[in-house]
Amino acid sequence: MSFCCRRRFQVRFISSDLWLWLCVLLLVSRLSNGCSTEERTALLEISASLLGTKYFAGMPPSWWLERDHDCCSWEGVECSNDTRRVVSRLQLSSLAGSPPENGLCRTGFNSTAFSAFPELQFLDFSMNYATFQSSDGLAGLSKLRHLDLSYNCLNANDSESLGKLYSLEVLHLEFTGMVGTLPASVFENLTDLQELDLSSNQLTGNLPASFFTLPRIQHLNVSQNLFEGSIPMSSNLNHSSSFRTVNISMNNLSGNFSFHWLRNMANLEKIDFSGNIHLAVGVNFPGWKPPFQLKELLLSGCDIDKSIFTEPHFLHTQNHLETLDLSNSSLPGSFPSWLFVQQPALLYLNLGSNLLSGSLDQITYTQTSLLAISLSLNRISGRLPANISSIFPNATFLDFSGNTISGEIPPDLCNISNMEYLDLSNNNLQGELPSCLFADHPILKTLKVSNNKLGGPILGGKSHMSIRWEIYLDGNNFEGELPRHLTGGFVDGGTLDFHGNKLSGKLDVMLWSLPNLWTLNLGSNNLTGEIDQSICSLTGIILLDISNNSISGSLPNCSNPLSLLFLNMSANQLSGDIAPYSFFSNATVTALDLSYNQFTGSIDWVQTLGEVRYLSLGTNKFEGQIPQTICQLQYVRVIDLSHNRLSGSLPACIGDFPFEGKSSGLLYWNLLCGRGFQYPGFRYTSCYEQRGFRFGTKWNLYTYRRNFIDFFSGFDFSENMLSGEIPPELGHLSHLKALNLSHNSLDGLIPAALGNMSDVESLDLSHNQLSGAIPPQLSHLTSLAVFSVAYNNLSGCVPDAGQLGLFDETSYAGNRDLEEASRGSECAAGSEPPDASSPTSQHSGDEAADAVLYAVSAASFVLSFWLTVGFVLCHPYGRHVILKL
Repeated sequence: MSFCCRRRFQVRFISSDLWLWLCVLLLVSRLSNGCSTEERTALLEISASLLGTKYFAGMPPSWWLERDHDCCSWEGVECSNDTRRVVSRLQLSSLAGSPPENGLCRTGFNSTAFSAFPELQFLDFSMNYATFQSSDGLAGLSKLRHLDLSYNCLNANDSESLGKLYSLEVLHLEFTGMVGTLPASVFENLTDLQELDLSSNQLTGNLPASFFTLPRIQHLNVSQNLFEGSIPMSSNLNHSSSFRTVNISMNNLSGNFSFHWLRNMANLEKIDFSGNIHLAVGVNFPGWKPPFQLKELLLSGCDIDKSIFTEPHFLHTQNHLETLDLSNSSLPGSFPSWLFVQQPALLYLNLGSNLLSGSLDQITYTQTSLLAISLSLNRISGRLPANISSIFPNATFLDFSGNTISGEIPPDLCNISNMEYLDLSNNNLQGELPSCLFADHPILKTLKVSNNKLGGPILGGKSHMSIRWEIYLDGNNFEGELPRHLTGGFVDGGTLDFHGNKLSGKLDVMLWSLPNLWTLNLGSNNLTGEIDQSICSLTGIILLDISNNSISGSLPNCSNPLSLLFLNMSANQLSGDIAPYSFFSNATVTALDLSYNQFTGSIDWVQTLGEVRYLSLGTNKFEGQIPQTICQLQYVRVIDLSHNRLSGSLPACIGDFPFEGKSSGLLYWNLLCGRGFQYPGFRYTSCYEQRGFRFGTKWNLYTYRRNFIDFFSGFDFSENMLSGEIPPELGHLSHLKALNLSHNSLDGLIPAALGNMSDVESLDLSHNQLSGAIPPQLSHLTSLAVFSVAYNNLSGCVPDAGQLGLFDETSYAGNRDLEEASRGSECAAGSEPPDASSPTSQHSGDEAADAVLYAVSAASFVLSFWLTVGFVLCHPYGRHVILKL
């Protein structure tokens, strides 16, 4: 081989050899920089355990697109900067996506896969709604400094194993469903812990003292639990001096707490003890100057020093307060105008629900920093300052409701350009409402002036509304007709509440353009005439109340029925038959009140009310039978069919109503609750509070509010022409609170099974044709407060055992045989109607037979005696015998 050939061969050999070595180096380099197989497998196991068979669809895209590659590049995964081979940080929040529809945690999450990350320092597994079988998989993470398991489901026993993660600095366990008592020494070995959040659980027992002695603790939040007893602090204990924020609000804590015990906490910025109504908090100590300057002080609902305003020793030392909440504390005295100094720091002030008096005129300095203020439910009087925009120029939230403020509403309110919420309701304001609040304030979301003495045309005569959420003008003296032209800028559902005024004219909304109107309440006005067909154009409406007017005629027939959840048309003069799916969609309505009208026809259409919970059709002219299909209403809790012309028998299937509770739709008394205002110190949630639902029970008409229907159920079939026997199946209604079958033509016996209605409080069977004895089983109804079987054909004894012994004769009046038997000697006090099969009854029968025998014998003796006397005195042979004797 020549030299040249050999040279080319060597070069090719070296080149191929070099290429091989480069490939090896690249492979080694890739292996050395990638996470370990164990860690990659563990991450996939976590995803599979959390998401089950759908874990590929739910995991982040990089996890399954690069599942065979380096997991250090996966979303939410960080590896050590030194080796690039060890996972040190896992950001796995919301890995499972949205929470389960049932609101519960996903079952069976196995945490052992976390043990594959011994170098892990940061783990955020929040908002995965996973039920941890145990926390053992976390026990070996000795280098873990940050752990967030919030919005999952844990056991309180897991706190002990988590207390052995000695390197922890931050621990978040809020909203984890923990129930039970924590050990007193829990977390006491976490000497590096700086932040601990156990809020919004159901932890009970005493607050562990170890929480307050952790040497480096800065932020402690155990709010919204069920802790009780005193706060484990005193002047003798060595508390941590590192505290910056302490939040123990919304528990059941009691005892005494002195602010003087905080004297070594120079860095303290926030104290929140609010919602502990049995906790007495001592604040004022003359001559004491605390070492800290608070930014937030929240003591709402606590038993605070009543002199906190009259002798404000402590508050005068706090010059940097931004949030002050002393609401719901029954604090007396004058309005603390000294809080509003020349150079204020206050941003949020809540003094609502106290006993403060005085006037807003006492505020003399401009409060440029103040964003939200509530003085509601006090004794503030006087007038609103005419220059109110100069006093609160930057306010976004003003609540002066529930006082005795008088005079007119100053137009200067419209100059508070950032105002989003204004509540002046329940005062003594009069005059007209400045129209600029309706039409020229695009920032304003909520306006409430309910229950004053305001008058003039509704909406100030304006035809356009700039308010974004809700307008409450109810309970005033506004008059005139509804605006013919009306437009508005409601965002995501608006509310117009005009009920309780003096509005007149016809319900005509032909020229209204309010596509986002959800709630319209025109009840208790003077509206007349028929409902115009134009109401069908309010396609977004879900709550309509036109009750207590003088509206007449039949219901409009809409080509697209309104998808109402709540419809109240009671106390009008409406008439005609009800046709399903004509005016309103039967499939959506949750509460329907058509009572006190003149509707006619059958009620067969009620079977289509698949979501209804409250059904009131009383005091109309409905006729025919109660259909068997009424029993298909699986969510119903209240039915009122009283004062109609219904006939036939009562369907036995009514006894099988399931009372399953909440329907799938929104509840009519809690609409629009997803919006609101939240500030440090107080929160307002925009929920339309409908006036509630009416139901006659215990011989009175009651109005129930908000979610009381979740705990109440009642049936009223009184004042009809029902006949036949009372179905024994009604005894299955063990959770029914009220049953009224009075003023019908029901006959037969009172079913003994009614004694199984254990929760019934009102039972009225009066004014029927019932016969027989009162079943002694009714004495088992221990919750019974109202009972009547008056004016029937009952017989036997009036029972006085159990609850039935508490009712007077009016409950039994009008039963002649029952009354006569009750006066007889056989109805001794405390006796019950005898059972024919009992030995006592048989013995009584023998005694009665003996009495008859004695009576016949005596009569025979008397008759024989007088026949003998007659024979002796009148017959010749008789006289002859006597003479011979």
